[in-house]
Amino acid sequence: MKTELIAVVGSTGKTGARVLAQLNSMGIGARGLSRNSQVPFDWENRVTWPAALEGVRAVYVTYYPDLAVPQAEADIREFVAVAKQQGVEHLVLMSGRGEEGARRAEQVVETSGLAWNVVRASWFMQNFSESFMLDGLQAGELVLPQPNASEPFIDVDDIASVAVAALTNPALRNQLLEVTGPELLTFDQCVQAIANASGREIGFTPVPVDAYLEGAKAEGLPDDIAWLINELFVNVLDGRNEHTTNTVQKVLGRPARSFADYVARVSPEVWGGSDVSDPKNEPPGNR
Repeated sequence: MKTELIAVVGSTGKTGARVLAQLNSMGIGARGLSRNSQVPFDWENRVTWPAALEGVRAVYVTYYPDLAVPQAEADIREFVAVAKQQGVEHLVLMSGRGEEGARRAEQVVETSGLAWNVVRASWFMQNFSESFMLDGLQAGELVLPQPNASEPFIDVDDIASVAVAALTNPALRNQLLEVTGPELLTFDQCVQAIANASGREIGFTPVPVDAYLEGAKAEGLPDDIAWLINELFVNVLDGRNEHTTNTVQKVLGRPARSFADYVARVSPEVWGGSDVSDPKNEPPGNR
């Protein structure tokens, strides 16, 4: 199996679950890795890493909670070392656009001596339906720190398809694949599209980031996630990413899905208050 097995680190996350499902549907030997998988993998417990990568040829890597956090670079550096010891040949790293910490982690992979890909993505559309923004939408008002820019939101299914192509097509190796959706949208435009699709009145209320974080911490938000929210809304959403790419088209031979396509595929009941996920367990980063 050493020449066939692909591991998916973070196989219960938004991109990881989809990458694993696609590999399985293609009949490719794949090992899902998470803290609760049969062979466990825990970013906070490096002892678990060697066994998780034993017999693995290629790895799709998502980092928890986000590559932007200060610890990420050191963890990715050690992960690369363990991967090389275990005979891994190819790493595909999931990354986020405009994050200085993520760029440092990317460079570790790019200079690892292994075959590599970086799939660098814009904000996920699925953050509105499977993650930290869902509670507010279900309640009828999404409150977020004031965004200072629009964003080319991308469908996670497109990200997963590009990642699978990177894992399985040798012609794509050793490339940065920066993926976005096809259009720039504000958070307010996204919320209104969701409101129209679900037949509900849903508001969007931007507030100063300090006030948002003060209230969130009072409700128990951990300090590391508060740091990440500040990093994403103050630094990443500052206009540096207000452009689209055609990478999805180049890799998959079709355009990236639009936000309208995404909204049409999500059941209106998701935003109508049904208990379909636990967004409190999902940080706002790209995973």
